Amino acid sequence: MAKNVGGVDRLIRAVVGGGLIYYAMSNLPGADAWMVPAGMVGFVLILTAAFGWCPAYKLVGVKTCKVK
Repeated sequence: MAKNVGGVDRLIRAVVGGGLIYYAMSNLPGADAWMVPAGMVGFVLILTAAFGWCPAYKLVGVKTCKVK
């Protein structure tokens, strides 16, 4: 798998993913319906940031990383 997610994109994905996972693990009142989907999306964002490859980018043909 060739990387298709650049450095700034990876940083944003990691921060947003971490925030969503934090939200999913919190006990905020009235947030029960959104906790599981938020955790799932956050997990996917963390994985794509860690590996530097996004399957959605592959399907659309987007590449945010610099060419080496």
